[in-house]
Amino acid sequence: MLKTGTGSICAGFMIAAGGSVFLACDSKYAGAVFFSVALLCICYMGYYLYTGKIGYFVTDHSLNNAKTLLVGLIGNLATAFILGKIISYAIPNITEKADSICSAKLLQSFPQTFIRGLFCGILMYLAVSIYKDHKTPLGILFCVPVFILSGFEHSIADMFYFGVSTITDARILLFTLAAVLGNTAGGILLPFLANIGGKADAK
Repeated sequence: MLKTGTGSICAGFMIAAGGSVFLACDSKYAGAVFFSVALLCICYMGYYLYTGKIGYFVTDHSLNNAKTLLVGLIGNLATAFILGKIISYAIPNITEKADSICSAKLLQSFPQTFIRGLFCGILMYLAVSIYKDHKTPLGILFCVPVFILSGFEHSIADMFYFGVSTITDARILLFTLAAVLGNTAGGILLPFLANIGGKADAK
């Protein structure tokens, strides 16, 4: 659990770095591409990111793994939010953009955020799975910009943006819940279907 906790904090730092460069870029396309540095560093360094781990719960749905995932999620969310506050103090000129982004997010309904989170979860699973199984960063370099430019929701990155913003609203908690549930469902979906298909073939 200690390794998971420290790894989740390290991953939170990387998400904060990716979120910072996204907010700093005038071009959303450049920002989406440069955000990829976060997942690249997380994968190569072996840090713990919930959205990259949840898909493997399908093959390891033990109580211990569930506890590990919960610790990782809490560490990711808390670190991203705290670093958002710290970075907003150090680089205040990105706060206005974060306010605009976060205000728009809070206008979404729970189902809208869930669906956006689900598709992000699918892409995150694919990015990490392609890296692990095929030893290539191509999945990361394409899947990360795709989820950002599509407007899909990554719960950890969103928590960083809320940390940077000046918004204090109880709706943030409901939004985060919807995004986490969506990321979870999306991350599990493809490996779950593959697992069913594998069992069917075995019969």
